[in-house]
Amino acid sequence: MPFKTEPPHTHGTPSRIGVLLTNLGTPDAATTGAVRRYLKQFLWDQRVVEIPRPIWWLILNGIILNTRPGKSAKKYASVWMPEGSPLRVYTERQTAAVRNALQAPGGDSATICVDYAMRYGNPSIESAVERLKSQNCERILVLPLYPQYASSTTASTIDALAAVLSRTRNVPGLRVVRSFHDHPRYIEALAQNIEAHWARIGRPDFTTDRLLMTFHGVPQFHLDQGDPYHCQCHKTARLLRERLGLNAEQAVTTFQSRFGRAEWLKPYTDATLKALGGSGVQRIDVVCPGFAADCLETLEEIADEGRETFLHAGGKTYNYLPVANDSATFIEALVQIVNENLLGWHPCSPASAELARAMGARQ
Repeated sequence: MPFKTEPPHTHGTPSRIGVLLTNLGTPDAATTGAVRRYLKQFLWDQRVVEIPRPIWWLILNGIILNTRPGKSAKKYASVWMPEGSPLRVYTERQTAAVRNALQAPGGDSATICVDYAMRYGNPSIESAVERLKSQNCERILVLPLYPQYASSTTASTIDALAAVLSRTRNVPGLRVVRSFHDHPRYIEALAQNIEAHWARIGRPDFTTDRLLMTFHGVPQFHLDQGDPYHCQCHKTARLLRERLGLNAEQAVTTFQSRFGRAEWLKPYTDATLKALGGSGVQRIDVVCPGFAADCLETLEEIADEGRETFLHAGGKTYNYLPVANDSATFIEALVQIVNENLLGWHPCSPASAELARAMGARQ
C-alpha cells in the first residue's frame, strides 16, 4: 500500500497544533442522488450496522438504497437552511467560533489551526487531516462532537482517523476527546440554553407539564455488549435535571431514531410522547442533549413529527427547544474542553499555564 505524498516542508518552520472538530455528516444537497451517496457510506460502516456483510450488502443495495433516499431527501429539504444543511452550517459556525477563541492575544493564530470534518460525506476526515498537515501541524487534537461515547459514533471516527494515518508516512501526534457527557461547562451550557428559551416562552408548570430529554438511540445489544452510551446518556440527563431543579418525573429521558426490527434502547421517544399526551400532560418541552448541532433528527423527527405525535394523542402545547448550537455558553464549553486536552501541548492554554505554575511552586 503506497503512502500519501507528504506536504512540502521547509526546515526551521515552526510546528503548529491542529484542533479538529468532527461530526457525523450530511448529504451535500437535499436531493435523492446526494442522499443515496451519503447513506451508502454511512450505512455500510460496520460500526453502524453490525449485520454480516454479505447479507447486509444485499439488503442495503437491493432495498434500502432504492427506497429510502427519495423519502429522506424530502425530509432534508424541509429543514435545509439557505446556507445548506443545518448540521454543516452549525458545525462551521462552531469551528469559526472556537478558532477565534483559541487565537493568541492580538489575533495571532500562528500556533493553533482549527478545522472541522464529517465522518461521512464532506469535508472528509482525510481531507481535514491533509489540510492540517499542510499547515505544519505536527500534533492534532480531535474533538468528536458527540458528548456521549458510542461505538457507532466516536469509535467510528477513530476508525476513520486510523485508516487515514495508516497511509501517512509522517504521522502527527494524536489525541482524541473520548466524551464530555458530564463536563460541568457542557451541562451548564445545556441548562442555560433551556433557561433562555423558558425566559422567552415561560417556564412549564411541572404539575401538568414535562421536560423531555431525548437522545439518539442505538440497538439494545450494544449496551449488552458493553457500550457505555446508555449510561452516559442517563448521567447527562441526571446532571441536567439536577441543575434545573427537577425530578425524574418532571424531566423524562427517552431514546429516538429506531432503525430496523431489533430492539433499541428504551423508553422510545415517540411512544413516550404518545403516552404522555394521552395521560393528561398538557405541555411538553423537548430538548436533545446528545446533539451538538441541530440536524434532521432534531428538526424533522423531534420538532415536527414529535409535535404531531403529542398533539394527536391529546397534548395541548409542544415546544421544541433548539440545540445550543453556536451559543456563547456552548462555545465556551467546547473551548474549555479543548484547552484541557491541550495540556502539555500548548503553553498558552489555561491548563498548561496552571500546570506550569504548579510545577514552579514545587521547586
